[in-house]
Amino acid sequence: MKKLFGTDGIRGTANQYPITSEIALKLGKAIASVFSGSSSKKVILGCDTRFSAYMLESALTSGLVSMGMDVVSIGAIPTPAVAHLTKSMRAICGIMITASHNPAEDNGIKIFNSEGFKLDDELEAKIEDLILGEDISSEHINVNLLGKNKKLNDAPGRYIEFAKNSINHQSLDGLKIVLDCANGSGYQIAPEVFRELGAEVITIATTPDGFNINDKCGATSTEAMAKMVQEHNADVGIALDGDADRVIFCDSEGNIVNGDKIIALVALDYKELNKLSNNTVVVTSMTNLGLHKAMSKAGINVIVSDVGDRYVIEQMKKNKCNIGGEQSGHIIFMDYVTTGDGIITALHILVTMLRKNKSIAELASCMEEFPQLLTNMPVKEKIPLENCEKLKKSIKESEEILGDNGRVIIRYSGTEKKIRILVESIDANLVDEITEKISNSVKEDLG
Repeated sequence: MKKLFGTDGIRGTANQYPITSEIALKLGKAIASVFSGSSSKKVILGCDTRFSAYMLESALTSGLVSMGMDVVSIGAIPTPAVAHLTKSMRAICGIMITASHNPAEDNGIKIFNSEGFKLDDELEAKIEDLILGEDISSEHINVNLLGKNKKLNDAPGRYIEFAKNSINHQSLDGLKIVLDCANGSGYQIAPEVFRELGAEVITIATTPDGFNINDKCGATSTEAMAKMVQEHNADVGIALDGDADRVIFCDSEGNIVNGDKIIALVALDYKELNKLSNNTVVVTSMTNLGLHKAMSKAGINVIVSDVGDRYVIEQMKKNKCNIGGEQSGHIIFMDYVTTGDGIITALHILVTMLRKNKSIAELASCMEEFPQLLTNMPVKEKIPLENCEKLKKSIKESEEILGDNGRVIIRYSGTEKKIRILVESIDANLVDEITEKISNSVKEDLG
């Protein structure tokens, strides 16, 4: 069983195990060791705007360089930019220091292979075994074989051009958007992308101080964006998360448009344009039943993966699909990117709005959402759910009540000490009742 890697790399509270400089140093050495057979020695290293990134970046760089790897530091930049530059610059791998949507006190490390995809379980396990085993020696690396560390100053510009090229530099003239950058790694790049294409951009949360990332802003806290859209009479609101690999929208009335609705409208548009590969989209078990209903009506196949964009991407690659994603806003346009990309997703939605001359509200009306409530509760320990007797009983009783008209999904977060409770039903009142019932059971078993 893996002890370091979760569903999205290694993550935790900064300066506490496993997000320590000691582990980061070992991780740098372990990555170098695992990829030592490659002809390339180049590693791309980026981060978000958290203060703790300085500590982790220094330690990772030290570990990599001591094993003969050349580190190209690209500073605060979106996660998908790291994935793109890793591939375009023919690097051996890419590393992103980020805890994504988590609060500022957390941090994490994501790793991409030379093709820009997140590492598979097998490779992560090899790296983890090295970290948790005996010290990794670098004494066999002579002084003349030590690696170098250099900065790539034009990294943002390279990614900006890549993003704009994904829509063939189409004009966004006439669109007024509110853009919430979550005080994260998209705070400079994202406004530039949209402005260079002609949109009028009103920004929120573009003044990171190392500690305000995701604080009452961004894709997980959209109230400020929705309010600003209405105040400025904007066409659409766009909220990125801390590392800009996910995006949530709102319409001109401030109504939230989540990842499920974006996947649905893109799938229908792609089908109409004969661009939907294998007539199939990939989603997760958390996806609203309304999406399944809309896709069925349109004759589009749906594949369900485990939760996590890396698992969505695995299924997309396996089944040769080009559209997939999560309700949380990780949307993968596989024709262009190898991971979730909030900026590129937003560009494609804006272009679709202009091409069809429709508002995002009109486009999103293609799918009717089932009443659904997702509740996140802190837990002391992630005890196996089969050992939680009160919770098991509560789930069984709830499923009997819902029958075929709803569902209950209980899972631990892969990145935090939390349990996620999803209740969905055609009856909104029943959703609330069952959520309360299960939440009380969680408190008894795991509180």
